[in-house]
Amino acid sequence: MGLSKTIWANPVEVIRTKQPDHPVLVFAPTVLQATARRFMRGFPGLVTYAVKSNPDEMVVENLVAAGIRGFDVASPAEIAMIRRLAPSAALHYHNPVRGRDEIAFAVKMNVKTWSVDSISELEKLIEMVPTEGCEISVRFKLPVSGAAYNFGAKFGATAELASVLLSRAAAAGFIPSLTFHPGTQCTDPTAWDAYIRAAAEIATNAGVQIARLNVGGGFPNHRTQGPAPMLEDIFELIKRVTREAFGAAQPALVCEPGRGLVGDAFVHVTRVKAVRDGAHVFLNDGVYGGLAELPLIGVIDRVQVISPEGEYRREAGQPRVVFGPTCDSVDRLPGEMALPMDLAEGDFVVFQGMGAYSSATNTRFNGFGQLEVVTALSLDF
Repeated sequence: MGLSKTIWANPVEVIRTKQPDHPVLVFAPTVLQATARRFMRGFPGLVTYAVKSNPDEMVVENLVAAGIRGFDVASPAEIAMIRRLAPSAALHYHNPVRGRDEIAFAVKMNVKTWSVDSISELEKLIEMVPTEGCEISVRFKLPVSGAAYNFGAKFGATAELASVLLSRAAAAGFIPSLTFHPGTQCTDPTAWDAYIRAAAEIATNAGVQIARLNVGGGFPNHRTQGPAPMLEDIFELIKRVTREAFGAAQPALVCEPGRGLVGDAFVHVTRVKAVRDGAHVFLNDGVYGGLAELPLIGVIDRVQVISPEGEYRREAGQPRVVFGPTCDSVDRLPGEMALPMDLAEGDFVVFQGMGAYSSATNTRFNGFGQLEVVTALSLDF
């Protein structure tokens, strides 16, 4: 992956001028910074960025420029990068399973906030992490609806175990907190409602007043046709329900969006390699590259098809099976995509809302995977 130093007007100018035969991510820093300011203006607490969603240094630098002062990190590599780019930022090490070498590194790098979801991992933290000024945030899970996929399948204690962990962390001298994740691309605000009320019950059952409640990520970006998600409605619900559930013991709030912050700051430009016998479409990118996430959360339907001359294909859409470039039958986008009937070899298929996980999960499998990043003033079409 490489970053061009040229600044383009918009994605159409990139297509018309460069005629790229390899996939290109078009990044608009103005969109990223505007989204960051929207979160900081609307969310009733500290906004941190989930680095894993897009760990590109230019993304981190633009978020810092916009005012983001906290980061959710999941590995020593992410910790080291943020300490270099934003030395005074708050680091929340919220990957709840860590090797002892990883814990030792994080302590050395002055990480103060940790999550945990099991007794065995809590005991490691008690053994290795100094208590002074350090926070342990117990991660819990509930059944989830309205999310593209469920983080609780891998992480999170039951409500009963969470009370035990919270009590143990407080007794050990750590600042006690709770955290959860409602699931990625969560479009149902009531998911936060259920989690916040459960958090209040967990704290009550543990006999602990929590210092902070981290309401996770899950904030959606604009992936489907129609209006963009109303983030402000989610922010207002979180504020109201926290007040109702905790009353006078209301904790400080934290969120850790990844996709919600960075998703709409990039579009992904792919090219049609072939239209096989007028039916199947082959792109120069697929599930081993920048489109790796689509089989997990579904095809984005905010898509434009643009000719090499920069003209839009406007004929009615026809359902097509879409394959990636590799010599592997798994390399297929889920379901079918409605693409214009006049789609032709050499056209460009542009996916909007592709800032999260597209570059982070890109591989070079089968010799493909060259991915260029360019900067644009706007992502308008």
